[in-house]
Amino acid sequence: MTTEQAGYLDTEYFGFEQALASSGVLTVTFNRPESMNASTHSMKRDLIELITQVQMDDAVRVVVFTGQGRAFWAGDNLGSYEQSHPSAMPTIFGGHHNAAGTYNSLRTISQAVNTAVRRLDKLTISAINGFAIQTGFSFALACDFRIAARSARMGSATLRFGLLPDEGGQWLLVQHLGVAKATDFMMRKRIVDAEAAHELGLVHEVVDDDQLATAAAELAAELAEGPQVAMRMLKRSILLAAEMTWEQSLDEIASKTAVTDHLPDAAEGVAAFQAKRQPEYNDWLR
Repeated sequence: MTTEQAGYLDTEYFGFEQALASSGVLTVTFNRPESMNASTHSMKRDLIELITQVQMDDAVRVVVFTGQGRAFWAGDNLGSYEQSHPSAMPTIFGGHHNAAGTYNSLRTISQAVNTAVRRLDKLTISAINGFAIQTGFSFALACDFRIAARSARMGSATLRFGLLPDEGGQWLLVQHLGVAKATDFMMRKRIVDAEAAHELGLVHEVVDDDQLATAAAELAAELAEGPQVAMRMLKRSILLAAEMTWEQSLDEIASKTAVTDHLPDAAEGVAAFQAKRQPEYNDWLR
């Protein structure tokens, strides 16, 4: 599979690199292993811009996030709030210097990262290669699929520093674990290994460390070949269903079905089934 730089961020940026495959799979690698890929404001702003570009780019069908070194994304760099790093975005001022700055920074930057990846229509995979802590853990939970290397470790653990899971981690954990287990997980500052995370339902699959990239690539390729419009509508419908009543969810899925049933992919799916062959979806993307 050949790759080329996606090139969405034409200037220097901080914290990750991108490569786009001919299959439509974009791999985003957090590339500051010396800091265990701890995040800064600059990295988060560039990541939001990348996700915005991905949303608008028909060449991208699936996004895989992973990390270099011992960590996937080991939380925030607690010393970075007032530091300036190279970024594709113009410098902004302020942040956690006072209460209003903390509120503004969370709503505008930190929380906006997870909001952006949840709003992204294209399917996302977190290939968790190592430590996924605090912000990095919440980001992984905000993605659609999670595959963990056997050596991975993950958790919120913000209370170890007297801090809160302020990027939406509490909501995401309640969605995955329910109130009782989420309370235990956060209040007791749990950091779990990959097998325990799988038992809790926090990751979909655990693989040997040297098989992580292959497993993520195989899943991404499978998803990239599916009927993209229907899959993107289904992603949105699933996320909405978690917050809707039964009647609301029925109306919502009926509205989307009124579109998808009359697309070329639906006709191709039926024809392929009748002919006992594999469907060839997504002519509009070719």
